[in-house]
Amino acid sequence: MSAYLRENGYPEHIIRAGRAGLIERWRKFVAEVESGYKFGLEDYRNDLDLRGIISMLGMDEEVRELDKRFENLLIDSEKRIWETSAADPFWDFGYPSNAGKQLLEDIINEGLAS
Repeated sequence: MSAYLRENGYPEHIIRAGRAGLIERWRKFVAEVESGYKFGLEDYRNDLDLRGIISMLGMDEEVRELDKRFENLLIDSEKRIWETSAADPFWDFGYPSNAGKQLLEDIINEGLAS
């Protein structure tokens, strides 16, 4: 896991934190989304990549409750926002109903919403 994260440019603090750190970062992301995601699409996609890694490492069960909370916030779920895996994981589709101004503008500019 550490080698994969390092090779793919993840920050050293995430690599050092290991599995627990990945889950904690996902927990923080979900909380950010719940309170109104204030960052843009690039940051949002980076956070979705994190969820893809969690899945790749077989840790889906460990974040099931966080996933439910996140999924409940998504709208336009038929539109793919990012591709974290070859499958069609729910987190790659839609965007938060309470997306902040920057994220919403970026999504509109990419033609993913009107």
